Amino acid sequence: MTSPHELPLDTPILYLKSEEAFAGLTPQERRYAHHLSRASWFGGLIVLCQTSPEAPAVFSLLMRLLRSQPLDTLQQVATTKAGFTEDEFKSLLIYTSSLSYNLGNYLGFGDRKFIPVVSREKLEALIKASKAYLEAPDIMQGFMNRALGPMYSLDEWERFLGLPPNGVTMYFTPNCTKEDAEIVKEYMAARSIEAWNSRLLKYEEGGKIIYDIRLASIKHGSAEGITVANDEFQGHTFRVSRGDFSNILSMMVKELLSAKQFTANEQEVKMLDKYIESFTTGSVKAHKVGSTHWVKNQSPSVETYMGFIEVYRDPTNQRAEFESFVAVVNREQSRKFDTLVARAEKEFLPLLPWGPEFEEDIFMRPDFSSLDILTFASSGLPIGINIPNYKDVKEEEGFKNVSLTNVMAARTGVKGGPFLSEVDHTIREKHGSTALEIQVGLHELLGHGCGKFLRRKDNGKLNFDPSKVKNPFTGGEVSFYEKGENYNIKFGSVASAYEECRAETVALCLGLIDEVLDIFGVASEDRDDIKFVSWLDMMYAGLRGLEMYQPSQGKWGQAHSQARYVILRVALEAGEGLVNVQEKTGEDGLPDLLLTLDRSKINTVGRDAMNEFLKKLQVYRSMGDVTEGRAMFDKYSEVPMEGSHPFGRWHDIVVRKRRPRMILTMPNTRLTGEDVELVAYQEGAEGKVCSWIERFTPAQFEEIETALMAYMDNWMK
Repeated sequence: MTSPHELPLDTPILYLKSEEAFAGLTPQERRYAHHLSRASWFGGLIVLCQTSPEAPAVFSLLMRLLRSQPLDTLQQVATTKAGFTEDEFKSLLIYTSSLSYNLGNYLGFGDRKFIPVVSREKLEALIKASKAYLEAPDIMQGFMNRALGPMYSLDEWERFLGLPPNGVTMYFTPNCTKEDAEIVKEYMAARSIEAWNSRLLKYEEGGKIIYDIRLASIKHGSAEGITVANDEFQGHTFRVSRGDFSNILSMMVKELLSAKQFTANEQEVKMLDKYIESFTTGSVKAHKVGSTHWVKNQSPSVETYMGFIEVYRDPTNQRAEFESFVAVVNREQSRKFDTLVARAEKEFLPLLPWGPEFEEDIFMRPDFSSLDILTFASSGLPIGINIPNYKDVKEEEGFKNVSLTNVMAARTGVKGGPFLSEVDHTIREKHGSTALEIQVGLHELLGHGCGKFLRRKDNGKLNFDPSKVKNPFTGGEVSFYEKGENYNIKFGSVASAYEECRAETVALCLGLIDEVLDIFGVASEDRDDIKFVSWLDMMYAGLRGLEMYQPSQGKWGQAHSQARYVILRVALEAGEGLVNVQEKTGEDGLPDLLLTLDRSKINTVGRDAMNEFLKKLQVYRSMGDVTEGRAMFDKYSEVPMEGSHPFGRWHDIVVRKRRPRMILTMPNTRLTGEDVELVAYQEGAEGKVCSWIERFTPAQFEEIETALMAYMDNWMK
């Protein structure tokens, strides 16, 4: 492949099929899905503003360029007037595909900046020869002034997302330091303010430094119980204001109001009412209430969840990226997960290695659905989700797990790859789909859904008996979370990777149980192969995930990749030939790697090692013991240059042999009279670009451009 910051011509761009699922909906359900999808696509534009200072301008520039005239006509302009080759025009479409898929110019998986392959000079020439420029030269020149320089820039600090001065983030103004982030974290914990829908602005006013916690909302100005005018804390001045993303949220809420007319039940009405209230006022509490109604709305035909959800891209793991999805429930597939849920509390959770003291008193049975995604507006598509992420809602009301069936099918359709033998690739291709389905189900349902946090409740009482619950590693008293503390606050930047690692390890361990495999219809003669593939895939993901490590900064850029690498390190430490990675010479004469797994050791050496590791992960998490938990996790996260497995030296091999990440194209929905039509697209970059230029009307695109540019003008104010 080329530079890690360029997207190759063979980037797979696949269409996410959902026609069959959509056709099974009633006209009312299709209208509901349509308006929710429209709301999602409007809301997803927030992610552009959350990614980088230039992303809104880059998006506006390329969308206006590509929607101004047919793509084949624009290609003729590119080749005859701007010196493009056919491959260079295709590379521009691939860049735009990735920009729209990741909703920004940094990869959603890995946080790495990507830049156009075609030169800036040729792109500028194409823009100036285009119909878009001829029709609106001032507007296009304005976009170019804002976008062209930054979109090509690869200064060291711009290559990855992160806290200044070592990275780019939109969750903090550039003058914020790690010390500022810590001060604000302490303040928010002391005042019981949650950071989900906020960012931090630091500025001077009247000779004083102000820390302004800015909330996302349509409304501006003060609001009792939401905003704070000025507050002194530890010698610093804090303010809580609102009004971020106001214009974008207004467009989104209009569609949510339309969706309300087509709801199926009162829970959906109440859910949307509270979402609208949250997006209008900036209230996290309102979104939590909306989330409780969402949890109670069991197995709807059209599933949706939206808001500021995942904290992966905030360097301090507190502030969340906007996310919204709309999907159709695959009821036949979901029955397997219903059975897993029904049997979990009595049969499977007791098998986890930490004992009842560190498990929830009552297992909150989640609604586990298998979904076919229609719309997913965020920085990429996962294959499974456990939500809501509010721990208090999970403990008191429950949660949902969703497996994204059509996304999973698309991912397992990509074959081959480096670092494995042909024999192992053959068995992965045969059983990979089933193994992934089981791993995702166990990861989301039991992995994220199990395990207790020892804490002091709001009424001052502990949620455990300190005379009975002891630290299993010392025999002494256990620590716990005080009021105002939570897991993300205590574990900070490692919280997401640590939790993903715990969920993955739960799935590895429970995936060895034959009764679990029976639920998923695994034939007895295939059990050993499925177990082998599940473990092989995890170790393989750990090795390939080394690509997400950033040697120059000594940190990991992706939580899931770090988690799987840690699991690989634990398996290597277990020894006895369970797993091995060795350097060899490839067919091209360059250094290569080969990963092998001994299936005969999985149920003995592997199970013992993972159970012991999992016990530590859970107990440290339960107690809020960040000292021991981080020390252990950081040790396995190290990327050594020496030793039997010099991953630091092998990093270059993994990067050189990396494969381009898949991009998915989603359909559009279109009103046709009183019904809704699903608009599908061809695979490839042209289909992806067309899906976006047809997503909004010209008038809506102009409204979007105005909103995005207004945010760029004001994001530091």
